[in-house]
Amino acid sequence: MSISIYQLKPRFQQLLRPFLNFLTRLGVTPNQVTLAAMLLSLGYGAALALAPQCMGLWLGLPCFLLLRMALNAIDGMLANSTGNKTALGALLNELCDQVSDAALYLPVALLAGISPQLLVLVVVFALLAEFAGVLASSIGVARRFDGPMGKSDRAFAFGLLGLLVWAGVAPIWLNALLAVVLLLSLVTVFNRLRQALRLSPQATR
Repeated sequence: MSISIYQLKPRFQQLLRPFLNFLTRLGVTPNQVTLAAMLLSLGYGAALALAPQCMGLWLGLPCFLLLRMALNAIDGMLANSTGNKTALGALLNELCDQVSDAALYLPVALLAGISPQLLVLVVVFALLAEFAGVLASSIGVARRFDGPMGKSDRAFAFGLLGLLVWAGVAPIWLNALLAVVLLLSLVTVFNRLRQALRLSPQATR
């Protein structure tokens, strides 16, 4: 079993339960939380793209990514606790996550010394990793979340990158971090496809 920060999700959800109860009392729907997370991500990504020289935004990136992870966890918890799971919600959850990833991570390419080609590859393979996870359902397998570079792991990596940018770390080390993320994303695509095939009903015949 591959290691991923995603395995900490149950504990993270427990910490969010008071906020979940608050949103439930307000009558907030899971889809509203999902869309809010995407819109906030688009806004923060736009700010990074328009002012990549603003170190305060890069310092704030880890905190924003943690907020986004919290919102992403809460929408599912809200859907389960209120019995409000819908097909539209499932589609929005996947689509909004990918839009948010692209919006938050592509502005890194605007930093001086960063290889834009490497950054674009990182984002492309991040999307492929999530596509591989969703693709499992097409062969009768539940959505795969195998690591080592899932959504939560990417958020951690880019949060770390934001801190390194703020600290003035040389671009060569930032590119090295991106190269590691790219390599682990490739492994993640392979792991998700392999596990999907292994668990496929056809594979057991």
